[in-house]
Amino acid sequence: MKKDNQGVSRRDFLRRMGLGAGVAVASIVLDPLETFADPGKRKKKGAEGEKVVAGQNHMTYRVQHGSGEQISLLGYGMMRLPSRDRQIDQDMVNQEVDYALAHGVNYFDTSPVYHGGQSEVAMGIALSRHPRESYKVATKMSNFDRRSQTLEGSKRMYEESFRKLQVDYIDYYLLHSVAGSMDDFENRFIKNGVLDFLLEERKAGRIRHLGFSHHGDVRVFDHLLAMNDKVKWDFVQIQMNYLDWRHGKSSRNTDAEYLYDKLDKLGIQAVIMEPLRGGRLANLPEESAKLLRERRPDDSIASWAFRWVGSHPNVLTALSGMTTMEVLQENVRTFSPLDTCTAEENALLERVADSVAGFPTVPCTACAYCMPCPYGVDIPGNFAYYNKAIDSHLLPLPDKSASDYAERAKQFADGYSEAIPKENWAARCADCEACMPKCPQQIRIPNQLGRIVELVRRKS
Repeated sequence: MKKDNQGVSRRDFLRRMGLGAGVAVASIVLDPLETFADPGKRKKKGAEGEKVVAGQNHMTYRVQHGSGEQISLLGYGMMRLPSRDRQIDQDMVNQEVDYALAHGVNYFDTSPVYHGGQSEVAMGIALSRHPRESYKVATKMSNFDRRSQTLEGSKRMYEESFRKLQVDYIDYYLLHSVAGSMDDFENRFIKNGVLDFLLEERKAGRIRHLGFSHHGDVRVFDHLLAMNDKVKWDFVQIQMNYLDWRHGKSSRNTDAEYLYDKLDKLGIQAVIMEPLRGGRLANLPEESAKLLRERRPDDSIASWAFRWVGSHPNVLTALSGMTTMEVLQENVRTFSPLDTCTAEENALLERVADSVAGFPTVPCTACAYCMPCPYGVDIPGNFAYYNKAIDSHLLPLPDKSASDYAERAKQFADGYSEAIPKENWAARCADCEACMPKCPQQIRIPNQLGRIVELVRRKS
């Protein structure tokens, strides 16, 4: 058997990366990774056994285990919609949804809390202009505040989603962000009867597939999977990318490898969020980006992360928040059809992940669950600027005795003043810690903001 440069067999390496040995071959010949022109339009196999496709798009689809329906491997995440003057740009959303549907994307994910409650409205307007059978709607039970945690409050949220989305059934419904303590899960879904209600709704057909999204405490993840014999989860949404695969562990969380492997063993398909780690894997440090460009000079850095995720056969769809038409078009190209990663490319991405993990960045994905801050701090914006300074090697700052200390400190502070409005500066943080229980990445946000405050003060 062939060995890679580190002396690991090809089969063993693929197993370590969570990929079956057969995934390295072209997706067009594998049933779980079939490529069709349009869902439902499959032609007979050609003379040599290949899948024959027809039509204008070549999107890659996965087959949902329970229903057999074909789901586009690229899913449209509607947490970060195109906006203008801080309002959703509905015309642009309509254009992007039209383009996505025309090019084979049929999975659209939202939540009652995205965009201040307006994402479901925008999604309903855009999708209702198309035949209902042409798209799959995914939304969530986002009963985070106490008022919505009663059975009556949760039912109101559920019914409101139908009204906003303009649908009479929901294809994929999730218990949203099962992340906190076991008590939090019990209070949101068990003691109030919400999970029992949703199971009845699935039985009645108003929910076609029921799952949950997991951020955070792995003990809660394991507990929910232990309930599978009773609940029969249809899918589970997890954060997974080539950085979090081996470098996602924190105080309560664990690596994505564990989450994915456990779902795979149970036969529960995974929906993937944060395949780019909040844009981090689209904006790598230059030395890492150079390695990927040398290997595939015509590909974007982001496409590597999507290809890695899509190469895992138990992934049903990978969500991307596509705020511009250019990003949407690029992502469609990446998945039309998907070019799965080779063993050599996986080895390269493992090296990149090890390198990136060594940078002292804040693991913020810009999900904005922590917002709004009661004191006006733009938490994701502050962390984005800080991480960019790390990636560009402006930070970490050298010792005060270094000859360029003052120059680099001033450059960081001046750039910060230009990038972040004063009313949103980290210095406005009052250490109230209201943000901390909301953060899926379990970042100690006030502490990290304090680092930025100290760096800005150092300019003098």
